[in-house]
Amino acid sequence: MLETREPSTTYTLILRVIICISVLTIGFLGMKTLAHLKKPPSEAKKLEKPLRVIAKRMTPEDISIKITGYGELRAKEEVNISPEVSGCVTYVHPRLDVGEVIDASDILFQIDDRNYVAAVKELDAMIAQGENNLQRLKTQHIIDEKRLKTAKRNMELSRAEFLRVKQLFERNKVGTQSQVDANEKNYNSATDQFHLLTQTVDLYPFRIKEAFHSLAANKARLEVAQANLERCQVKSAFDGRVKLVHIEKGQFLNKGQHVLTLANDKQLEIQVPIDSRDAQKWLKFKHSKNGHPSMAWFDDLLPVTCRIRWTEAPDKHFWHGQLHRVVKFNEHTRTITVAVYVDVQNADYEQNNPLPMVEGMFCLVEIPGKILKNVYTLPRWAVSYENTVYMAEDSRLKTSSVTVEKVEPEIAIISNGIAQDDMIIITRLTDPMENALLDIAFE
Repeated sequence: MLETREPSTTYTLILRVIICISVLTIGFLGMKTLAHLKKPPSEAKKLEKPLRVIAKRMTPEDISIKITGYGELRAKEEVNISPEVSGCVTYVHPRLDVGEVIDASDILFQIDDRNYVAAVKELDAMIAQGENNLQRLKTQHIIDEKRLKTAKRNMELSRAEFLRVKQLFERNKVGTQSQVDANEKNYNSATDQFHLLTQTVDLYPFRIKEAFHSLAANKARLEVAQANLERCQVKSAFDGRVKLVHIEKGQFLNKGQHVLTLANDKQLEIQVPIDSRDAQKWLKFKHSKNGHPSMAWFDDLLPVTCRIRWTEAPDKHFWHGQLHRVVKFNEHTRTITVAVYVDVQNADYEQNNPLPMVEGMFCLVEIPGKILKNVYTLPRWAVSYENTVYMAEDSRLKTSSVTVEKVEPEIAIISNGIAQDDMIIITRLTDPMENALLDIAFE
């Protein structure tokens, strides 16, 4: 049994090995055949992807620098009205309310003027009395001068009579001592009368001057009384908008009591603080003859035309004003405050259906400054905080340093670092690779 089974087992084992080798060989050959049937993939080419940008070809130009600042419109002329005389209010303008515009010819309010009318009449009478007194003194002066001549003649006659009687008595014993004394008494009386009349005539010029000065004083008092009478009726010096009212009919007002505030809206002013460095570098000043200012202040500011924009709608509502003066220098903030004057009637409205300029509007003011020649302008975002720009050279990105002369709200003004016909990238880029390939489109 054992000898018959051994050949069969060996044969089976060999057969299995042969089958396995055959299967592996067929599989290997099949894989090789399939591998030869598959086409190899084409080799991919490595291409550099260009960066799409917009560039601007630079051309030098002359730029008028604009100095900008903010301020609030205010009435240039604002008057606090107080009565100059005391009294009871008998009349008030029917439209004397806040916001109303009162014409200059209209009466704002009236104070009871009866006492002031009486004072004028009293002084008129005193002046008439003084004029009569002055005329009487002048006439009396003329009369007394004539009387003085008569008194002098009487004195001379009395003296001659006295001497004659005295001589007759002393030499010829004619007459009596009583006659001599009586003639001497007459002579002394005439002499005294002459001296008194002489004194009176000599004092007339002084009495006339006193009467004249008294008359002048009464005339001056009359002018004051007439002025007080006119002050009972209060008018505005201009067409004014009522800003404040503290007055009622029947109210008693004291002299100097603040009762009204009027604003002249025909003349407005806006005070704008600007950086002192901008003022020093860009503001226009007149050239003095010797090159030095006439005084230690900004007295030679050039009155240029400024544009005023309402901040609520800067593109729709804007007007023109004129740079007027330097108001103050603030040593703490290092700013210079300038005043821009606006004549509302000549404000040059540049838009249809314009909104009127109103006190209280907060505005942006553009002040034209000096002119920069041969400079370049770029959008503000095209210049980095490190004062660099991206240039396109041979379709490659290059970084270049520039000198920024002035930065305005939308543009940057470059004075150095850019040449004519340079292509500057104005697309907003964030950390681009240096020397990157560019796909350029021109503005």
